[in-house]
Amino acid sequence: QRNKMSNSSSITQFLLLAFSDTRELQLLHFWLFLGIYLAALLGNGLIITTIACDPRLHTPMYFFLLNLSLLDMGSISNTVPKSVTNSLWNTRAISYSGCAAQVFLFFFLLSAELYLLTIMAYDRYIAICKPLHYGTLLGSRACVHMAAAAWGSGFLNAVLHTANTFSLPLCKGKAVEQFFCEVPQILKLSCSDASLREVWLLVFGVCIAFGCFIFIVLSYVQIFRAVLRIPSQQGQHKAFSTCLPHLAVVSLYVSTGMFAYLKPPSISSPSIDFLVAVLYSVLPPAVNPLIY
Repeated sequence: QRNKMSNSSSITQFLLLAFSDTRELQLLHFWLFLGIYLAALLGNGLIITTIACDPRLHTPMYFFLLNLSLLDMGSISNTVPKSVTNSLWNTRAISYSGCAAQVFLFFFLLSAELYLLTIMAYDRYIAICKPLHYGTLLGSRACVHMAAAAWGSGFLNAVLHTANTFSLPLCKGKAVEQFFCEVPQILKLSCSDASLREVWLLVFGVCIAFGCFIFIVLSYVQIFRAVLRIPSQQGQHKAFSTCLPHLAVVSLYVSTGMFAYLKPPSISSPSIDFLVAVLYSVLPPAVNPLIY
Protein backbone atom coordinates (compact mmCIF):
# COMPACT_ATOMS: atom_id res chain seq x y z
CA GLN A 1 0.00 0.00 0.00
CA ARG A 2 2.86 2.37 0.91
CA ASN A 3 4.50 1.63 -2.42
CA LYS A 4 1.24 2.42 -4.21
CA MET A 5 0.84 5.67 -2.30
CA SER A 6 4.39 6.78 -3.01
CA ASN A 7 3.78 6.00 -6.68
CA SER A 8 0.77 8.27 -6.69
CA SER A 9 2.46 11.13 -4.88
CA SER A 10 5.50 10.92 -7.13
CA ILE A 11 3.48 11.52 -10.33
CA THR A 12 4.46 15.04 -11.37
CA GLN A 13 2.86 14.96 -14.81
CA PHE A 14 0.42 13.06 -16.98
CA LEU A 15 0.68 12.24 -20.67
CA LEU A 16 -2.29 13.27 -22.80
CA LEU A 17 -3.43 11.40 -25.89
CA ALA A 18 -1.26 12.29 -28.88
CA PHE A 19 -3.44 13.27 -31.81
CA SER A 20 -1.07 11.51 -34.20
CA ASP A 21 2.55 10.42 -34.50
CA THR A 22 3.00 12.00 -37.93
CA ARG A 23 4.01 15.65 -37.98
CA GLU A 24 1.64 16.61 -40.83
CA LEU A 25 -1.41 15.32 -38.95
CA GLN A 26 -0.26 17.01 -35.76
CA LEU A 27 -0.07 20.32 -37.60
CA LEU A 28 -3.46 19.67 -39.22
CA HIS A 29 -4.89 19.11 -35.71
CA PHE A 30 -3.18 22.32 -34.56
CA TRP A 31 -4.67 24.48 -37.32
CA LEU A 32 -8.12 22.85 -37.20
CA PHE A 33 -8.49 23.16 -33.42
CA LEU A 34 -7.00 26.65 -33.42
CA GLY A 35 -9.54 27.72 -36.08
CA ILE A 36 -12.47 26.29 -34.09
CA TYR A 37 -11.13 27.87 -30.88
CA LEU A 38 -10.73 31.36 -32.41
CA ALA A 39 -14.20 31.10 -34.02
CA ALA A 40 -15.71 30.17 -30.61
CA LEU A 41 -13.92 33.09 -28.90
CA LEU A 42 -15.01 35.50 -31.62
CA GLY A 43 -18.65 34.33 -31.67
CA ASN A 44 -19.08 34.30 -27.90
CA GLY A 45 -17.12 37.55 -27.55
CA LEU A 46 -19.46 39.26 -30.03
CA ILE A 47 -22.53 38.04 -28.13
CA ILE A 48 -21.11 39.30 -24.81
CA THR A 49 -20.11 42.70 -26.26
CA THR A 50 -23.44 43.20 -28.06
CA ILE A 51 -25.51 42.35 -24.99
CA ALA A 52 -23.35 44.48 -22.67
CA CYS A 53 -23.41 47.53 -24.97
CA ASP A 54 -27.03 47.56 -26.11
CA PRO A 55 -29.47 48.70 -23.37
CA ARG A 56 -32.40 47.15 -25.28
CA LEU A 57 -30.85 43.74 -24.65
CA HIS A 58 -30.71 44.20 -20.88
CA THR A 59 -33.50 41.64 -20.36
CA PRO A 60 -33.44 38.33 -18.43
CA MET A 61 -33.19 36.24 -21.61
CA TYR A 62 -30.09 38.09 -22.83
CA PHE A 63 -28.57 38.31 -19.36
CA PHE A 64 -28.63 34.49 -19.18
CA LEU A 65 -27.31 34.26 -22.75
CA LEU A 66 -24.37 36.48 -21.75
CA ASN A 67 -23.63 34.10 -18.87
CA LEU A 68 -23.87 31.13 -21.26
CA SER A 69 -21.34 32.75 -23.60
CA LEU A 70 -18.95 33.40 -20.69
CA LEU A 71 -19.18 29.73 -19.66
CA ASP A 72 -18.66 28.60 -23.26
CA MET A 73 -15.52 30.75 -23.62
CA GLY A 74 -14.21 29.32 -20.37
CA SER A 75 -14.94 25.68 -21.19
CA ILE A 76 -13.31 25.71 -24.64
CA SER A 77 -10.33 27.67 -23.24
CA ASN A 78 -9.88 24.97 -20.61
CA THR A 79 -9.24 22.09 -23.04
CA VAL A 80 -8.26 23.31 -26.51
CA PRO A 81 -5.23 25.64 -25.97
CA LYS A 82 -3.25 22.93 -24.11
CA SER A 83 -4.10 20.39 -26.81
CA VAL A 84 -3.02 22.66 -29.69
CA THR A 85 0.22 23.77 -27.99
CA ASN A 86 1.08 20.10 -27.35
CA SER A 87 0.49 19.34 -31.04
CA LEU A 88 2.61 22.31 -32.06
CA TRP A 89 5.54 21.41 -29.78
CA ASN A 90 5.13 17.66 -30.42
CA THR A 91 4.72 16.80 -26.73
CA ARG A 92 2.10 15.01 -24.62
CA ALA A 93 2.91 16.25 -21.14
CA ILE A 94 0.60 18.10 -18.76
CA SER A 95 1.65 18.86 -15.18
CA TYR A 96 -0.14 17.23 -12.24
CA SER A 97 -1.51 20.60 -11.10
CA GLY A 98 -2.45 21.47 -14.69
CA CYS A 99 -4.38 18.23 -14.95
CA ALA A 100 -6.19 18.87 -11.64
CA ALA A 101 -7.02 22.41 -12.83
CA GLN A 102 -8.48 21.01 -16.08
CA VAL A 103 -10.68 18.53 -14.18
CA PHE A 104 -11.83 21.26 -11.80
CA LEU A 105 -12.66 23.79 -14.54
CA PHE A 106 -14.26 21.11 -16.70
CA PHE A 107 -16.77 20.18 -13.98
CA PHE A 108 -17.23 23.78 -12.84
CA LEU A 109 -18.03 25.20 -16.29
CA LEU A 110 -20.00 22.28 -17.73
CA SER A 111 -22.24 21.76 -14.69
CA ALA A 112 -22.80 25.53 -14.34
CA GLU A 113 -23.78 25.54 -18.03
CA LEU A 114 -26.32 22.75 -17.52
CA TYR A 115 -27.90 24.60 -14.57
CA LEU A 116 -27.96 27.80 -16.62
CA LEU A 117 -29.66 26.07 -19.58
CA THR A 118 -32.28 24.81 -17.09
CA ILE A 119 -32.83 28.37 -15.80
CA MET A 120 -33.12 29.60 -19.40
CA ALA A 121 -35.89 27.05 -20.00
CA TYR A 122 -37.69 28.41 -16.92
CA ASP A 123 -37.23 31.96 -18.29
CA ARG A 124 -38.83 30.97 -21.64
CA TYR A 125 -41.64 29.15 -19.79
CA ILE A 126 -42.54 32.22 -17.70
CA ALA A 127 -42.24 34.55 -20.73
CA ILE A 128 -44.66 32.51 -22.84
CA CYS A 129 -46.95 30.77 -20.33
CA LYS A 130 -47.15 33.47 -17.63
CA PRO A 131 -46.27 36.74 -19.39
CA LEU A 132 -48.16 38.90 -16.88
CA HIS A 133 -45.99 37.63 -14.02
CA TYR A 134 -42.73 37.92 -15.98
CA GLY A 135 -41.61 41.22 -14.41
CA THR A 136 -42.27 40.04 -10.85
CA LEU A 137 -40.90 36.48 -11.15
CA LEU A 138 -37.81 37.45 -13.16
CA GLY A 139 -36.78 40.83 -11.82
CA SER A 140 -33.11 41.85 -12.08
CA ARG A 141 -32.36 40.67 -8.53
CA ALA A 142 -33.99 37.27 -9.12
CA CYS A 143 -31.97 36.84 -12.34
CA VAL A 144 -28.68 37.66 -10.61
CA HIS A 145 -29.53 35.20 -7.80
CA MET A 146 -30.37 32.46 -10.31
CA ALA A 147 -27.18 32.99 -12.31
CA ALA A 148 -25.13 33.05 -9.07
CA ALA A 149 -26.79 29.79 -7.99
CA ALA A 150 -25.80 28.16 -11.31
CA TRP A 151 -22.16 29.30 -10.99
CA GLY A 152 -22.04 28.39 -7.28
CA SER A 153 -23.50 24.90 -7.78
CA GLY A 154 -21.01 24.27 -10.59
CA PHE A 155 -18.17 25.34 -8.28
CA LEU A 156 -19.28 22.97 -5.48
CA ASN A 157 -19.68 20.12 -7.95
CA ALA A 158 -16.16 20.75 -9.26
CA VAL A 159 -14.60 20.83 -5.77
CA LEU A 160 -16.29 17.52 -4.92
CA HIS A 161 -15.15 15.65 -8.07
CA THR A 162 -11.64 17.09 -8.19
CA ALA A 163 -10.86 16.40 -4.52
CA ASN A 164 -12.28 12.90 -4.82
CA THR A 165 -10.47 11.99 -8.04
CA PHE A 166 -7.06 13.29 -7.02
CA SER A 167 -7.19 11.69 -3.58
CA LEU A 168 -7.11 8.25 -5.26
CA PRO A 169 -3.77 6.41 -5.40
CA LEU A 170 -2.72 6.05 -9.05
CA CYS A 171 -0.47 3.13 -9.95
CA LYS A 172 -1.28 2.23 -13.56
CA GLY A 173 1.06 4.65 -15.31
CA LYS A 174 0.36 8.25 -16.20
CA ALA A 175 -1.05 8.08 -19.74
CA VAL A 176 -4.50 9.71 -19.96
CA GLU A 177 -6.28 8.36 -23.05
CA GLN A 178 -7.84 11.72 -23.95
CA PHE A 179 -6.74 15.12 -25.26
CA PHE A 180 -7.55 16.70 -21.87
CA CYS A 181 -7.72 15.39 -18.30
CA GLU A 182 -11.06 13.63 -18.04
CA VAL A 183 -12.19 11.85 -14.87
CA PRO A 184 -13.17 8.46 -16.40
CA GLN A 185 -9.71 8.26 -18.00
CA ILE A 186 -7.94 9.13 -14.73
CA LEU A 187 -10.03 6.51 -12.88
CA LYS A 188 -8.53 3.89 -15.22
CA LEU A 189 -5.12 4.70 -13.68
CA SER A 190 -6.38 4.18 -10.14
CA CYS A 191 -5.45 1.01 -8.29
CA SER A 192 -7.82 1.28 -5.33
CA ASP A 193 -11.39 0.29 -4.62
CA ALA A 194 -11.98 3.94 -3.73
CA SER A 195 -12.51 4.64 -7.43
CA LEU A 196 -16.02 3.21 -6.87
CA ARG A 197 -16.70 6.30 -4.79
CA GLU A 198 -15.98 8.54 -7.78
CA VAL A 199 -18.04 6.27 -10.06
CA TRP A 200 -20.99 6.77 -7.68
CA LEU A 201 -20.38 10.52 -7.75
CA LEU A 202 -20.44 10.44 -11.55
CA VAL A 203 -23.68 8.42 -11.45
CA PHE A 204 -25.10 10.99 -9.04
CA GLY A 205 -24.00 13.75 -11.45
CA VAL A 206 -25.70 11.98 -14.37
CA CYS A 207 -28.91 11.73 -12.29
CA ILE A 208 -28.84 15.49 -11.56
CA ALA A 209 -28.21 16.14 -15.26
CA PHE A 210 -31.15 13.89 -16.11
CA GLY A 211 -33.32 15.79 -13.61
CA CYS A 212 -32.40 19.10 -15.29
CA PHE A 213 -33.14 17.57 -18.68
CA ILE A 214 -36.60 16.35 -17.54
CA PHE A 215 -37.35 19.85 -16.16
CA ILE A 216 -36.36 21.41 -19.52
CA VAL A 217 -38.50 18.91 -21.47
CA LEU A 218 -41.54 19.51 -19.24
CA SER A 219 -41.08 23.30 -19.59
CA TYR A 220 -41.06 22.93 -23.37
CA VAL A 221 -44.16 20.73 -23.39
CA GLN A 222 -45.99 23.56 -21.57
CA ILE A 223 -44.43 26.20 -23.87
CA PHE A 224 -45.45 24.42 -27.09
CA ARG A 225 -48.97 23.87 -25.80
CA ALA A 226 -49.23 27.60 -25.03
CA VAL A 227 -47.70 28.61 -28.38
CA LEU A 228 -50.09 26.44 -30.38
CA ARG A 229 -52.99 28.23 -28.68
CA ILE A 230 -51.77 31.65 -29.95
CA PRO A 231 -54.31 32.66 -32.62
CA SER A 232 -52.00 34.55 -34.99
CA GLN A 233 -49.37 32.79 -37.09
CA GLN A 234 -46.99 35.71 -36.59
CA GLY A 235 -47.29 35.39 -32.80
CA GLN A 236 -46.59 31.67 -33.01
CA HIS A 237 -43.56 32.28 -35.20
CA LYS A 238 -42.17 34.88 -32.80
CA ALA A 239 -42.63 32.60 -29.79
CA PHE A 240 -40.98 29.65 -31.56
CA SER A 241 -38.06 31.77 -32.74
CA THR A 242 -37.13 32.73 -29.16
CA CYS A 243 -37.33 29.09 -27.98
CA LEU A 244 -35.80 27.03 -30.77
CA PRO A 245 -32.19 28.28 -30.38
CA HIS A 246 -32.25 27.35 -26.70
CA LEU A 247 -33.80 23.96 -27.46
CA ALA A 248 -31.15 23.29 -30.13
CA VAL A 249 -28.32 24.15 -27.71
CA VAL A 250 -29.82 21.94 -24.99
CA SER A 251 -30.24 19.00 -27.40
CA LEU A 252 -26.65 19.28 -28.63
CA TYR A 253 -25.29 19.60 -25.11
CA VAL A 254 -27.29 16.82 -23.45
CA SER A 255 -27.09 14.27 -26.28
CA THR A 256 -23.29 14.53 -26.65
CA GLY A 257 -22.71 14.55 -22.88
CA MET A 258 -24.98 11.57 -22.23
CA PHE A 259 -23.43 9.59 -25.08
CA ALA A 260 -19.97 10.29 -23.66
CA TYR A 261 -20.75 9.11 -20.14
CA LEU A 262 -23.37 6.42 -20.77
CA LYS A 263 -22.04 4.65 -23.86
CA PRO A 264 -21.35 0.92 -23.29
CA PRO A 265 -17.66 -0.02 -22.78
CA SER A 266 -17.90 -2.39 -25.75
CA ILE A 267 -17.89 0.56 -28.20
CA SER A 268 -15.09 2.33 -26.35
CA SER A 269 -11.86 2.84 -28.26
CA PRO A 270 -9.36 5.74 -28.09
CA SER A 271 -10.55 7.13 -31.44
CA ILE A 272 -14.28 6.93 -30.52
CA ASP A 273 -13.58 8.43 -27.06
CA PHE A 274 -11.63 11.23 -28.74
CA LEU A 275 -14.44 11.98 -31.21
CA VAL A 276 -17.08 11.97 -28.49
CA ALA A 277 -15.00 14.29 -26.30
CA VAL A 278 -14.66 16.72 -29.23
CA LEU A 279 -18.43 16.54 -29.70
CA TYR A 280 -19.30 17.53 -26.15
CA SER A 281 -16.38 19.75 -25.13
CA VAL A 282 -15.37 21.58 -28.34
CA LEU A 283 -18.48 21.59 -30.53
CA PRO A 284 -21.14 23.25 -28.27
CA PRO A 285 -19.06 26.37 -27.37
CA ALA A 286 -18.25 26.88 -31.06
CA VAL A 287 -21.78 26.20 -32.36
CA ASN A 288 -23.85 27.98 -29.65
CA PRO A 289 -23.09 31.52 -30.96
CA LEU A 290 -24.06 30.40 -34.49
CA ILE A 291 -27.35 28.94 -33.21
CA TYR A 292 -28.16 32.13 -31.31
